[in-house]
Amino acid sequence: MSEKNCNLCYIRQLTTPRRNGRNVYDMPPYENGVTKPPMGWSSWNCFRNNIDEEKITAIAEALVKTGLAEKGYKFVNLDDNWHSSMRDADGNLQGDLIRFPSGTPELIKKINGMGLKVGLYSSNGTLTCEDLPAAFGNEERDAMTIAKWGAEFFKYDFCHHHPYSKKAPLISSVELMKKGNPEIKIELKAEDGILGGNAEVVKDEEMPCGSYVKGLDGNGGIIVFDSVNAEEGGEYVLNVTTKKRGQYEKFFVAEVNADDPLMIVVPSCKKYNFTARVQAIVNLKEGKNVIKLYNPIEKVSDGYVFQYRNMGKMLKKATEKVSKETGNPEKPITYSICEWGFNKPYKWGATAGNQWRTTPDIRPWWWWMMRIYDHTVKLYSYSVKGGYNDPDMLEVGNGKLTYEENKSHFTLWAMMNAPLILGNDLRKFIKSDGSADKENIVLKIVTNEKIIAINQDGKGKACKRVKRGITDILAKPLSDGTAFCFFNRAPFAVNFTCDVNKFSKDAYLEFEKKDCYKAEDLWSGEEFETNGKIKVKIPAHGVAVYKIR
Repeated sequence: MSEKNCNLCYIRQLTTPRRNGRNVYDMPPYENGVTKPPMGWSSWNCFRNNIDEEKITAIAEALVKTGLAEKGYKFVNLDDNWHSSMRDADGNLQGDLIRFPSGTPELIKKINGMGLKVGLYSSNGTLTCEDLPAAFGNEERDAMTIAKWGAEFFKYDFCHHHPYSKKAPLISSVELMKKGNPEIKIELKAEDGILGGNAEVVKDEEMPCGSYVKGLDGNGGIIVFDSVNAEEGGEYVLNVTTKKRGQYEKFFVAEVNADDPLMIVVPSCKKYNFTARVQAIVNLKEGKNVIKLYNPIEKVSDGYVFQYRNMGKMLKKATEKVSKETGNPEKPITYSICEWGFNKPYKWGATAGNQWRTTPDIRPWWWWMMRIYDHTVKLYSYSVKGGYNDPDMLEVGNGKLTYEENKSHFTLWAMMNAPLILGNDLRKFIKSDGSADKENIVLKIVTNEKIIAINQDGKGKACKRVKRGITDILAKPLSDGTAFCFFNRAPFAVNFTCDVNKFSKDAYLEFEKKDCYKAEDLWSGEEFETNGKIKVKIPAHGVAVYKIR
């Protein structure tokens, strides 16, 4: 076998199940201890960018006073505009200095003291949607800030997205120096690494070491240094020398000992000299280390996956570090991917986070909500325990939705295993004397324990639309039965009859045909026995939901 083929075999062994670099789609499930769709409230649909400490505190108090928190609505999520346009003197995020005068950590502590959890927001771009500091280039720093403050939910948006280039630099040499001790230094020529895929050496007398390696573009090649010996373990400065090429941005990843890949952006080059350098901080262990350099981006959309997955890793790394530093139990951060559904996040979301937006933003318009429902309900097979399709926050109680539309909206989201994140003004549930308005029809809808239970069921399976028509039929496997939802799409009432026995052959539903079933109407509370046939009159845009056992 030729030397080149031997090298390629070794590369494949080192990088399996990758191609030449890292295959962004072929990764294990994201696990951080979250097992049920989150429930709570978010600021955007109600207040949009006009949030402040007083409003958020009042909402948190309303969650407790109304009994919503007791029903499971634990998260108080601050969407865009919670933070200042300035990072602090150390480069960290900070709350809006006028609207949140007590500071974000104190607000989180206060809300945690009510028995609730707090969520924060950012974007994977250079700025958020409201043009405030975002996480691009600051992923590890921002994740650590959020974890230190004690936040337990993180929404990561897609505004001002900065794509990673599939173009890689021409790498000439790698230098590693022990941070704080310049006497400990490791020098590597790129051509001395194991080259895989399209990576190849080009001789060039203009380069200090006389050559560079090309062919790393588009996940097409890799450089592996498999025996980097360090006298001491600890932090090292990684210095990569490149040949200047082209006035466009380049990108590559440095992966040390199979740890989280370090993303390195090489700026557009002005060719006043032949070489450029980029630096980063890496951790080496004493003795042998393995360093890999590659560009995993085959197409631009791969960068979306890579960025979202990277932030998820940073969040888990941060919560673990905070736990070790404080001696307190680790607080997992529910990670919400808000990529707007453009790059089919349902295909990779379960490897990157806990929930993923399936569509652009929701609005309190019936026709728009139906488009979101029709798209999301088809994606049931991608929903898993700990990872959920997210058709966006609830609009129950907003806009001009009728009572039946509000009820249907809430039910459909519950059936789809969507996060139940309220977006209405909860202060309206509080009467002038400070007590909860238990007769408020919207409050009654969102506190229906039996509908909430099917969403939070331990089996963790989303509903499947088993029939589409004027009346859709949705079936959701439960740990102690099956939920059937009959949804009338028509703007007029319908008389509907269904025999659920015909769905017993559907393997996904795990529904066994029986001679007699116990049935419960989850909205009226009526209980009855049936041979499988159910007859019901459903109002315009309404639902009828039954738990069958």
